[in-house]
Amino acid sequence: MHIVVCVKAVPASTEVKMDPVTNTIVRDGGDAVVNPFDATALELALRLREKRRAAGEDTRISVLSMGIPATERLLRDCIARGATDALLLSDRAFAGADTLATTHALTCGIRELGMPDLVLCGKMAVDGDTAQIGPELAGALDMACVTDVRALVACEHDAVTVYAGGDAGVSLIEATLPCVLTVAKEAATLRMPSIAGVLAAEHAAVDVRGAAEVGADAARIGLSGSPTQVVRSFVPEQQAAGVEVSGDTTAQAKQLVRIIEEVA
Repeated sequence: MHIVVCVKAVPASTEVKMDPVTNTIVRDGGDAVVNPFDATALELALRLREKRRAAGEDTRISVLSMGIPATERLLRDCIARGATDALLLSDRAFAGADTLATTHALTCGIRELGMPDLVLCGKMAVDGDTAQIGPELAGALDMACVTDVRALVACEHDAVTVYAGGDAGVSLIEATLPCVLTVAKEAATLRMPSIAGVLAAEHAAVDVRGAAEVGADAARIGLSGSPTQVVRSFVPEQQAAGVEVSGDTTAQAKQLVRIIEEVA
């Protein structure tokens, strides 16, 4: 079985820099981590391989990312934790991409790795919160898609069974392989790397490819190839200080009614 896990480098803090011209996040790689949802997806892949290994079956786990050269450090960390190999799509032509342009680049990367049986993504990225990449990849690859996966139940040769969240609650879903799963953070906690894994990752080869090398369409990548763009970004103005409501329950209720009437 071949599993591709898509990971994204995101800022380690909530204080991010925005490019005033492109209105996109400035990514210098100095303080970046693997998107927490993507880390969970990697852990599910590792657990699935352990189950299949116990049954005498081999599983390849490829980690794929699009980002600046410094993202290679994060991919090596994924290898240290158990990933088999890694591919980094790094090219100035990819910069400023929206989700659709990112999907095109990742689709080219997946095809370069070899079509997988399973694609795992985080449910969303903590810096963008769009939750669009997984479903868009499924559409581009013509695969089934299950979003908001809370737990992996089983994965046979031709189907995967998961618990997934939805508007009606959590459901037990079976999907035919190949398919794309987007994973919620509560599904698992990424394991720590072993010493042997860290040492192996130091000497592992991380494949770095540019846009032309993976056959990406120049008209469908980067800022110019993005059909959606951020027009304006700003820091919300600070609201007035809160009002303390004191007294017994009756007094507090009267004060709240008066405050609400004043606002209305």
